Amino acid sequence: MDCIHLPTYSIHFGELPKLSHDGKVLIITNSKIAGLHLNKLLSHFSANEIYCICLQDGEEYKNFNSIETILEAAFNHRLNRNSLMIALGGGVIGDMVGFAAGIFMRGIPYLQIPTTLLSQVDSSVGGKTGINNRFGKNLIGLFNPPKAVYIDTYFLQTLPNREFSAGVAEIIKMAVCFDRDFFTFLQEANLEDTNILKEIIYRAVSIKAKVVLEDEREKGIRAALNYGHTFGHIIERLGNFSEFLHGEAVSIGMIMANTLALKLNLISNEEFTNIKNLLNKFHLPTHYKINNKEAFYSDFFLDKKSLDHKIKFILPNKIGAFVIKDNLPKELLLETLASFE
Repeated sequence: MDCIHLPTYSIHFGELPKLSHDGKVLIITNSKIAGLHLNKLLSHFSANEIYCICLQDGEEYKNFNSIETILEAAFNHRLNRNSLMIALGGGVIGDMVGFAAGIFMRGIPYLQIPTTLLSQVDSSVGGKTGINNRFGKNLIGLFNPPKAVYIDTYFLQTLPNREFSAGVAEIIKMAVCFDRDFFTFLQEANLEDTNILKEIIYRAVSIKAKVVLEDEREKGIRAALNYGHTFGHIIERLGNFSEFLHGEAVSIGMIMANTLALKLNLISNEEFTNIKNLLNKFHLPTHYKINNKEAFYSDFFLDKKSLDHKIKFILPNKIGAFVIKDNLPKELLLETLASFE
């Protein structure tokens, strides 16, 4: 099994190994994933006491009510600081379990076993956890790295096509900002080939792991992983976290960011088209209608990446590099948003 080592945990690639824990274990998943994959996890895990709870499925349930459900189960089963939580699911489950594990008794360990492409290449790696509220996405949370991450492409066999495509958006994001050769590879890649898919996942996680290693708390280079997200998070919230999947919103957000980058002469028309074509190749949305550009602009300031009334934008600087802009005039941003009215 291939492995990437970070200072406090490791990311394992390949078939899920046999695992064990000396204390109590609480598995958190949702009913859909439980029906598909819980038995596989249970057949690979041994502990004196294993409990499982199922949360409701969907980004709209990534809230305090779900966290309370996890904590209630932890207290009811009398978990303690020697216990372990396991996140079996996509990014929503992983983010919530990481948050709950971080605040239960001031912190207990947890494992990430991501079952979607998006969570395998992005959200399970890096230790970001959190929940949404009416002000925006992931505005409540903490940095809490897992004990380990286990990435097994077996879980992707049951993933709906739309969910799979949403995960590809995060892969494209990393290629655009960090690796031109990887971007070129994706242009020709057939992700139906299992070996190519495994290589792409490993390359994407390697990029993210390297960035996290350099900047765990997002004070510098890690901000580049938010390319497309400043716009995308607003799109998710305006759709009540149910109209678009996260990766779909990020795809649209990348197009919006690229429109701004084009106005700043950071990318060429050809590069803009190449990125759009790659998103279209994987059936990701690239069109969106803004109803009120002034209201959309105001929502930028709810983003946790805004600082001192300055909005931070991650923009491609050609393909394979990026720049961070945080002092752009309002007129330019409104002009960009007007392109989507």
